[in-house]
Amino acid sequence: MKFGQPSTLPRWAQLTVLPVLNLLAALLVTGLVTWLIGEDPWECLQLLVSGAFGSGEGIGYTLFYTTGFIFTGLAVATAFHAGLFNIGGEGQAYLAGLGVTLVVLAFDHTLPPMVLVPLCILAAMGFGAAWAFVPGWLQAKRGSHIVVTTIMFNFIAYSLMLYLIGHHLIEAGSQNPTTREFGQASWIPAIHQVAAGMGISLPSTPLNLTFVMALLACGLFYLLVWHSRWGFQLRTVGVNESAARYAGINVSKTIILAMCVSGALSGFAAINELLGSTHRMNVSFTNGVGFVGIAVALMGRNHPVGIILSALLFGGLTQGGLELSFEKPVITREMIIFIQGLIILFCGALENLFEPFIAGLFKRKEDK
Repeated sequence: MKFGQPSTLPRWAQLTVLPVLNLLAALLVTGLVTWLIGEDPWECLQLLVSGAFGSGEGIGYTLFYTTGFIFTGLAVATAFHAGLFNIGGEGQAYLAGLGVTLVVLAFDHTLPPMVLVPLCILAAMGFGAAWAFVPGWLQAKRGSHIVVTTIMFNFIAYSLMLYLIGHHLIEAGSQNPTTREFGQASWIPAIHQVAAGMGISLPSTPLNLTFVMALLACGLFYLLVWHSRWGFQLRTVGVNESAARYAGINVSKTIILAMCVSGALSGFAAINELLGSTHRMNVSFTNGVGFVGIAVALMGRNHPVGIILSALLFGGLTQGGLELSFEKPVITREMIIFIQGLIILFCGALENLFEPFIAGLFKRKEDK
């Protein structure tokens, strides 16, 4: 499964000019819709940016959302480099959350944090990878379409979690579909708590040390994909399976491993939410983080630097959108999802919309 045609633009223009133009086009359409519903687009934009970056608390929440988006963006990018379109990050995060929950509920009152937290991380990675393994195996061994199987596995994961929480994991005496609160031994320290230990005062937000893990994952992703033998095999399979097979690369193994790594990365989104923020499992804890990861990877051109920047954009949209909805009740959460959808549209399906125009400008400049 291959995506797109070779670009005629310089690499730097592909990574900067096109994403910026796509983003501006999405914002322009959003501004038009905002104006049509009777609100001032410029005022709404100011409120959105201020809510996301105008205060220490807003920045903390923005970076918290950014953390989950980085992991699911890296997950999508890993599969994409192998020529696969993994849109099952939501389901993989769900199952990773199940792995975390089972470990915590079993050991949060017996194991110390230094043992329990790493065990939870391994469970999240293992469950996420296992849930991605099946679509990967079906693609590699049976030729099943990865998009179809990952979509179906999202629905299966949600239904499975709904059943398990509602019938087996629900807190005793609770009417809400949620588990009991996790013991503090499983909590990942918040950034403001770490800062307080160093004498620095920061606003209380759910931003936690998983953010540091996300940045480290981006560095490791870069080294593995562009500076390792496995990364070379991964990208070769993504460019041309026949050439990869002729060169002696085990294509099936590469595809399956790419999906497992992708699922493991999605699992970290569950760590960020469950151990870093809510400290309990509920049926909606993923809140679309897997789907936003698709847009993050597309807009970031599957490069870790681009993924960080695009995840920050979507994190700002999430936090700023919540603040905007408080100030402007007519701008609902669905409106923010609409904005995200437009960005996905312009950066995904219409990602090369402006390329002929930009390529023409480059050509005229070269001819002079």
